[in-house]
This record gives sequence, C-alpha cells and structure tokens, in this order.
Amino acid sequence: MRMSRYFLPVLKETPSEAQIVSHRYMLRAGMIKQASAGIYSWLPLGYKVLKKIENIVHEEQARAGHLPMLMPTIQSADLWRESGRYDDYGEEMLRIKDRHDRDMLFTPTAEELITDIFRAHVGSYKDLPLTMYQIQWKFRDEVRPRFGVMRGREFYMKDGYNFDLTKEDALHAYNRHLVSYLRTYERMGLQAIPMRADSGPIGGDDTHEFLVLADTGESEVFYDSAVTDLTFGDRDIDYDDKAQCAGVMEEFTNLYARTDETHDEALFNQVPEERRKVARGIEVGQIFYFGTKYSEAMKATVQGPDGKPVPVHMGSHGIGVSRLLGAIIEASHDDKGIIWPEGVTPFHVGIVNLKQGDDEADAACESLYTALTALGLEPLYDDRDERAGGKFATMDLIGLPWRITVGPRGLKNGVVELTSRRTGESEELSPEEAVKKVAAIYGTTSEKVV
Repeated sequence: MRMSRYFLPVLKETPSEAQIVSHRYMLRAGMIKQASAGIYSWLPLGYKVLKKIENIVHEEQARAGHLPMLMPTIQSADLWRESGRYDDYGEEMLRIKDRHDRDMLFTPTAEELITDIFRAHVGSYKDLPLTMYQIQWKFRDEVRPRFGVMRGREFYMKDGYNFDLTKEDALHAYNRHLVSYLRTYERMGLQAIPMRADSGPIGGDDTHEFLVLADTGESEVFYDSAVTDLTFGDRDIDYDDKAQCAGVMEEFTNLYARTDETHDEALFNQVPEERRKVARGIEVGQIFYFGTKYSEAMKATVQGPDGKPVPVHMGSHGIGVSRLLGAIIEASHDDKGIIWPEGVTPFHVGIVNLKQGDDEADAACESLYTALTALGLEPLYDDRDERAGGKFATMDLIGLPWRITVGPRGLKNGVVELTSRRTGESEELSPEEAVKKVAAIYGTTSEKVV
C-alpha cells in the first residue's frame, strides 16, 4: 500500500466526544467514524486490524477443533419466548417487527438459535461432542454507549456453543475454550487474566471473564499479583486430553482473581498482603457452562446409550473481536499514538521517504517495497510529498511496530534507518539487511532481498 493511494483520514485534533485513549487514537488515526451513537463505520485501517484479530480467533478455534458457521443477525422472538428469555432480557435487546407484524429482534447473543439448529439435526449421542461458533455482528441497545468500540451498541463478536452428553464432557469443553482463549490473546500481545465472574442474562453457575488490566476498564477487579506472572507461551496442547486441559485451567484459575460482582473479601484476605491488588479491567471475552438450561426448555435432546432421550449439556463462549482493538490500544500506546503488537499490526513496516522526488531515494523506497512485498509482508509506503516531521507523526500515530527511513544522506553511505516504534531505538543498516531483519522479526524467509 502507498499512502498517496490509501484512504487514511488522519485528524490533528482530538474530537471532543472521545474520552479515553483508544477512542481518541482510533478516531485520529482514521480507523473508525461514528455513524450514530455507539455505531461505527470501520475505515480501511481499522477494518484491516479487525480482520487480523478475526483471523487469529479463527485459527485458534480451528486448532481446538471447533467448527465455524454463520447465523443471521435478525432472529424470531418465538425462539426466545420458548427459552423464557424474551421478556427477561431487558431493554438492551432491540425488538423490531417485520412487515407481517411478527416480533423479531437484532441478535444480542445466539443460544436459542444455535439450540434450534442443533435439535433439528442431531439426535444421537454418537454425534457428540460438538462445538460450533460464528464471528458475527451483534447489537445491544446500551443506555449510554461510550468509549468508542469499547462500549458500543453494535459490535463484532465471536460466539461459540458446545453440546455434550454429560457435565464432565461439557466442562472439558469449558477448559478447552479457556486454553484456546489464552493462546488467542497472547498472540495479540495481550495478557488477559481469567477471572471468576457473574453469568448475567446468559445464566449458569460456571463462568470466567478474561480481563485486560487498564485504568480505563469498566470493571473493578481484585487479584493476586502472582497471576500476572503466568504465561501460556508455545506449549503443545492436545485439546482432546481432558487432564492436560484441566491442568491449564487449574494453573490459570487457582490464584485469586475476581470481578467486583463475585469478589469475596474473606478469600481475598487470605492472599499475602503484598500481592493483593485492586485495579480496573477491560473484559475481552467470557466462557460459560450452563448445563441443560436451554436444552431442557427447548427440548434439545439426544438418544443416550440406553436409548432414552437425554437433554444435552451446553456452554457458550465469546470473544469481543471489535472490542479487542480498543483493549489492545489501551494496553499498548504512548503520547504519540498507538503501538501495535506485531501479531495484529495493520502493516508490518512503514517506509518513509524523506525526499520524495529524489531519484535515488525514490528508487530505494520502491526497491524496499518490492522486496518486502515479495516476502509476503505488507509494507505501508509513505510516498506523499510532505515534510518529514508530518510523515513521522503519522507513522507514530497509526502505530506500525517498525519503520524504515530512507533519505539521500543515508543512501550516500549505503544505509537506511530501521526504528522500533515500541522502544524508539534506531539502527543503520543496508537496505538488504533491513529487509532481512524485518523478515526475521515476522518469521518470514528472506531469500529474495533488494
């Protein structure tokens, strides 16, 4: 991509409605534009990061053996009346009528719809276990939408649903989701701590939220500081191994970590005083086990081994895909702008031409752009006829992890400058070495160089 051809409506001033860092930077970096309260258009840069996050979620769900599908955004109210939730859900549900005066709703979540699909097609325990998921737009009519994509009304969400014959099997699905979520968040450069939480309108007794610690978080959280030392890393996990998945669950949830809804002061006081921490957190996902709540109400049964009908045990598991953009920015920024982790950056590296129109500088930038693209990397080339300070400010604002700066003075010595956005450290390298280093950072072969 070349900046001269890209749609990047960068703002110099912070819009007055933006109250938190992520909202300010997403607006200023030209990632989103508000369409109405709590509803946003995703502009090219924001959409690109959204798809990077979505792809990581898909990859980790596939690794765990979960099946992707897609359900509609509009549901019939009849299914929700069948489960008993239509009247209970509250005013967050956007209720609508179609032209035939039938009650419909814009999906806030899809337990009823997926249960209806399951009961129509699955009749035997031999077809279990089964976990399906989607990544789809949802709508919850927040009374006070704020903080940009962090608390919007329309949002992009991964929601998955497991169907199992027994509680033991369903709790394995719960543990499996926890493992896959830990992998997902770490690939995005986040530490998301699983915390005992309240189930809310979803229901059920077993639920954990995944929270990223941030001053702007909407939830007050209480935790043992030792939990922040835990990392999942590159472990090789067999998702069919119940004991292995349960071991990870135990490791990441045996230390005290709870949201304010489930906080227990007596238990918290058993944590060594120097490790008792109170902070705020951003919820980026939640897993639930709710047993037969929906299957009994909606008669989703399978024929068990003894030939008798058995209501299946279920759980649901969500990741806030669009909310994650805000959470990542809240966790990774400075006073100049966003600092994207390598796993979700919209472009792998920025190329800044300090003297657009200079034959040697133009040729060097084109050569770098071609070499990086040939390696499967995505550079963003700032080829605008703008002053250097403005180009640097834009690159800092949009937060690409690496920048290659090309100018006539450096080229006379055969070097370009490679700069880390996170540390600010720069080094002079030949163009070939700069390409090799960027390729190595992203784990790409660099046989084809400048």
